[in-house]
Amino acid sequence: MLFENIAILTPEGIRENQFVAIEGAKIAKISEEKPLGDYGEAYDGRGRLMLPGFVNAHSHTPMTLLRGYGENLVLSDWLTQRIFPFEAHMTGEDIYWATLLGIAEMVRYGITSTTDMYCKLDHMAPPFAESGAKINLANGITNFDGSAYEILEAVAEARRAVQDWNGIEDGRVRIDLSLHAEYTSDEATARALAEEAARLGLRVHVHVSETREEHEACKARHGGKTPVQYLAGCGLFDQPATAAHCVWLEGEDFDILAEKGVTVGTCPKSNLKLASGIFDARRAMETGVRFAIGTDSVASNNNLNMLEEVRTFLLAQKGFSGDPILVTPLEALTAASRAGALAQGREDCGAIAEGYRADLAVLRVDLPTMQPVHNLLNNVAYTASGSDIVLTMCDGRVLYRDGAYPTMDIERVLHQVEQSRRRIVGLL
Repeated sequence: MLFENIAILTPEGIRENQFVAIEGAKIAKISEEKPLGDYGEAYDGRGRLMLPGFVNAHSHTPMTLLRGYGENLVLSDWLTQRIFPFEAHMTGEDIYWATLLGIAEMVRYGITSTTDMYCKLDHMAPPFAESGAKINLANGITNFDGSAYEILEAVAEARRAVQDWNGIEDGRVRIDLSLHAEYTSDEATARALAEEAARLGLRVHVHVSETREEHEACKARHGGKTPVQYLAGCGLFDQPATAAHCVWLEGEDFDILAEKGVTVGTCPKSNLKLASGIFDARRAMETGVRFAIGTDSVASNNNLNMLEEVRTFLLAQKGFSGDPILVTPLEALTAASRAGALAQGREDCGAIAEGYRADLAVLRVDLPTMQPVHNLLNNVAYTASGSDIVLTMCDGRVLYRDGAYPTMDIERVLHQVEQSRRRIVGLL
């Protein structure tokens, strides 16, 4: 495909009236003049802005099935009273269809890749492989009774996933290792997982300091150590890692994360909805902590609208810090794309640049709601809606365009998800 006369968001800012040629899975050429050669369909980019495909830094994709099911509860009650009982009845087939629904929503909103923590990976990897989207996938390993690491079924599942799925589809599907959290496991499990990640050369994904209760309980259990200090001591951050949430970091937590190169997956809407708090981006930026933006699940969000997430992040940081210029629109959009791609180990993703993977989203900017334009970047960050995205491409393949999903049977997905919902609710 050849995008003609389109504005593009680069790492330096917006460039107007560009030609972007896609060849295979990559961006072959970006220029102000029409490039020579046949690149297939010519796409009229007038009134459009090309964005890097968003990268969701923390998600639980199959939880689309629980959208709106648990509302107005604190995290502990939300989990124990609503989420866990529902999830106990979810079969592999339920997870398959719910994952496809999540992918459809993500590509609708310009998300081309996600870092996901869930279970039944054999039923999650195929939807991503089939649909054309990218994922770094892990099952959140828990250990409530002190069982040996080697006999945990979740560990066996993770190993099968590494063997069967890691790197398939030209690297679109990758497998990470995940410790669910400090409070859902013991030290032996955390250390064993860290050792396995190092042995296999895999990335790590873990929930960290999502609530004050979790944070303080960890300190009480571990002689004053925060979750970051405890997990670092277990070796969990010796491999490239994503630490989700990190709302209640304190003291040297920031220095540890910066030193280890850990990326925080901040989920502003979910953290606000569950009254968990707000990630301290000021301290992160002062200490050099990397951060990317995630949605968490639609059960606590309640959508996967990344532009809405960017706007919430910007507004929350202004209110929390008292500094209206702490984070710029470009920095926030970068956190929603390039930063997440790097956290996944995808060096050639997350930016509009020659030689990079053609992961992109096209946004309408000629709508009345986007006018007038004093500064297009400001309009994108504070005005644009995810519903203004009209095309999403991953590895050069169109996954969403003008209401259509070329790589999936969306009507069947919706039907199957409704059947799952009815069956599970009937069991509760």
